[in-house]
Amino acid sequence: MQIFTRPPQGGPAPELTEKIIQQFKILNTKYQIQNTYIHTPYYINFASANNRIRYGSVKVIREELERGNLIGAKYVMTHLGSTKDLGEEEGIKKTIEMLTKSLDGYSGSTQLLIENSAGAGEIIGDDLKEIAGIIKGVNNLIIAGICLDTQHSFASGYDWNDFRKTLKKVDQEIGLNLIKLIHCNDSQTEMGSHKDRHEHIGQGKIGLDTFKNIIRFAKEKNIDMLCETEWPGMEKDIEILKKLRDNK
Repeated sequence: MQIFTRPPQGGPAPELTEKIIQQFKILNTKYQIQNTYIHTPYYINFASANNRIRYGSVKVIREELERGNLIGAKYVMTHLGSTKDLGEEEGIKKTIEMLTKSLDGYSGSTQLLIENSAGAGEIIGDDLKEIAGIIKGVNNLIIAGICLDTQHSFASGYDWNDFRKTLKKVDQEIGLNLIKLIHCNDSQTEMGSHKDRHEHIGQGKIGLDTFKNIIRFAKEKNIDMLCETEWPGMEKDIEILKKLRDNK
């Protein structure tokens, strides 16, 4: 299950009282939810030229990790921001610096994942080699790996329709062992479009046959999968993914 613990577009985080925490855990048990994933707000930008935005991002990441630890979440996942203010080299340097600050002194069990991007504009993280370099630069085991979004990676040039070749490329660039979660989303746009446009499963440019391969890989590696398509229609997408998972 994927959740936000605060408004994704901005605003204060609601207090997690002991009553709320216990109720959340009871409902997780009731509905047999094994793993909870927290998505950070969309405004995170470690590479901003604005100190308030950079340090605000540090604060939010740390808070989300602490909140995740309170409710027993497995991972917090985040995008990294854009280098448009500072340029690529300085932006990546700032990203590593800010991520390091956000993790300094944290000792909870909830870990951090970096989600790949579609690469629109100068968004960080469309290149998995770039993410690998950031993880290496931070050098903190709290960053467990990546959340691999199928649509984002397809839009940034990873052709999942040539599955074996692309899987090998991903392994060479970042290592398959660092894939801790997969966002299963089809793509409205062509491979390499650099546009973040999710489509319902089987109705986009990735297609059902390719999702069969992706799901088979996830099962073999015991990687959780989540769907981020729009309502209405997501319920059907989940049904399709379950059938592919169960070979029906």
